[in-house]
Amino acid sequence: MIRTLLVGVAASCIIAAPLLSQQSVPLYRVTVVQRQVNAVNYQYRSGPTKVDFRGTVLMSQAGGEATVESKRGRTEITAKVHHVLAPGRFGREYLTYVLWAISPEGSPHNLGEIVPNSSDSATVSVTTDMQAFGMIVTAEPYGAVRQPSDVVILENEVRPDTVGRVQPITAKYELMPRGHYTWNVGQNPEPNTPKVSMREYEAITQVYQAQNAIGIARTANAAQLAPNTLSEAEAMLAEARRLQSIKADTSLISQSARAAVQTAEDARLIAERRAHEQDLTAARMTAAAAEQQKLEAQAEAQQAKAEANAARIQIDTEREARRQAEAAAAAAEQRAAAVQASARPSADRMAGPAPAPGREDAEQKSLLRMRLLEDLNGILPARDTPRGLLLTIPDQGFNGSALRSDYSQRLARVAVLLSTEPGLRMDVEGNTDSASSEAVALKRAYEVRDTLTRAGVSASSIQAQGLGATRLMTTTATESGRLANRRVEIVISGAPLGEKPFWDHTYSITRR
Repeated sequence: MIRTLLVGVAASCIIAAPLLSQQSVPLYRVTVVQRQVNAVNYQYRSGPTKVDFRGTVLMSQAGGEATVESKRGRTEITAKVHHVLAPGRFGREYLTYVLWAISPEGSPHNLGEIVPNSSDSATVSVTTDMQAFGMIVTAEPYGAVRQPSDVVILENEVRPDTVGRVQPITAKYELMPRGHYTWNVGQNPEPNTPKVSMREYEAITQVYQAQNAIGIARTANAAQLAPNTLSEAEAMLAEARRLQSIKADTSLISQSARAAVQTAEDARLIAERRAHEQDLTAARMTAAAAEQQKLEAQAEAQQAKAEANAARIQIDTEREARRQAEAAAAAAEQRAAAVQASARPSADRMAGPAPAPGREDAEQKSLLRMRLLEDLNGILPARDTPRGLLLTIPDQGFNGSALRSDYSQRLARVAVLLSTEPGLRMDVEGNTDSASSEAVALKRAYEVRDTLTRAGVSASSIQAQGLGATRLMTTTATESGRLANRRVEIVISGAPLGEKPFWDHTYSITRR
């Protein structure tokens, strides 16, 4: 399968603006009438059913359908789309399409990337744990985004024979802010661009997406607020480029580039959360200063009252002096009351309402999870997943089943870092590339567990197991693929970290 390569499509696509425009190309401004996407509560274990996809005004010729089947513990989706043109028509920063599931409350879930072939069609099979949801397809700068863009090209449409209960999504989405958007009409690929195979096209596009993700993370000030995670993403992108230069297997190039995208997205979210934390700290300092002013005003009032009482005792022997002292005391009381009354509303306004205890506890867990991810990324490659914080020790970290000394030192640093947070638990999982080496994977897992225990981690908080070749990361047909599959993963979880990744939060959209 051959696809035309858009040369330079991501050469300068490292900005987070919604759309780019060129002054030499006429722009058409279109007003969009907002439509509401319906969610479907699919009947549990009732067999497969279908819903349609209809194109929005951004790509009215596009369409498709999805087969949805609710099974035990999961919902399986097979989506087929057609007449989906290249995403670069909306701006050079758009490199791919993403399929989203939107809950009835408006929370988005990235189901996967859609890569159209040379016939402008695509098929994707995904699994979600959601039971009731609607689906949309958006153009994105890279596939690992966690919030949908405003460029929606497809939305689901319930068919008469769809099996399930239809319910509206209460949080409506808008295609662009203020109900309109602009794009370059007739923007075509550059002439005489080379043609490459579909596998090469996907690998090149994944590298461009990694460039976009790192550039967007930098605009979020990740270089200062999440330097370790951003450096890890840049190292993964450099590895993808190195594999490109030696013409390595395209699946390995895509694997490194996609890992760079996900890590860069983590760096962007860490930077945004830390910037938000800094803003909260500044607001709390302002509130504390107001409270201090209030206390000083109350102290002045108490001092004035004491002086008035002393004056009353002194003028008991003389009527006129007594009258004057009483007048002075009354005036002092009035001044103190005025100062106190003026200080209290100002301090109350600046202090604001106290956060709910449950919400404050969840924020503390999310902040701890974010801080640990950033610190761990400075020692070993780390990711935040729904299972917990995941550390990876590659095959080159071992000599047979024995851990190399430099990785033993890294694990000692990990143990010191985790010992400051009681209540954490660790699952050490040995992975390999074939059934014949499962015993080595188990021995490696035990070696990592024993190293952590010797470094001070409680043995009761660590479990080790060998998963063999049940969780392959990539193909085993090449030596480089088998090398990538031979690894040990450490999953860190527990009550102090909460049950959700720090990037998982409600999809909030303004109701029109």
